[in-house]
Amino acid sequence: MKITVLCSSSDHPVNVMLQAWIARHQDGHEISLVRSKKELGGGDLLFLISCDEIITGMERKKFTKTLVIHASDLPKGRGWSPHIWEILNGAEEITVALLEAEDKVDAGAIWKKIHARIPKHALYDEINEILFGAESQLMDFAVEQFVVVQPQPQNPSVEPSYYPRRKPADSEINPNQTLASQFDLLRVCDPARFPAHFSIHGHRYRISIEKIEND
Repeated sequence: MKITVLCSSSDHPVNVMLQAWIARHQDGHEISLVRSKKELGGGDLLFLISCDEIITGMERKKFTKTLVIHASDLPKGRGWSPHIWEILNGAEEITVALLEAEDKVDAGAIWKKIHARIPKHALYDEINEILFGAESQLMDFAVEQFVVVQPQPQNPSVEPSYYPRRKPADSEINPNQTLASQFDLLRVCDPARFPAHFSIHGHRYRISIEKIEND
């Protein structure tokens, strides 16, 4: 198969998984990793993984199938950074869905869903490891079941909900509130791109968090 993976940012932590996935499959398939839709050629399968661009119907027609991976129990939780919002809302399990790309955001037919448990103690890197592991499994499924899969439309009886794009201000910690009450926010903040921070005495401070194993 001729496969293209479009991931917009070379700095996104998902790239480690993507490189490993490509290495595992490159002997049997022709695989390209690109950063912009301007680089899209065509082929059998296009994966949109942490893609910031809108891929139009004309662009999708270059491929037999264009698939998205989205971390919510669709049609609930369409939009941006769904697993972050759901953990902030207290979720201890997230649903990761493989679906067909459409013009309407996150509205395509579902190929498969995986349920992933997120322990309450898991920090950002551990959460990513769980999430990206599920994404890798779904990419495997797409390749293995490409010909025989029967996508299912999203449940029309469930009202869609939408998450907004997260901003740096969403990583702000309130110094007047307890650490325990803000632990979920601390543990989901990307320490490189969207670090946790707080402001006091006219200055802003970055916060880092690291797990220390018990002796």
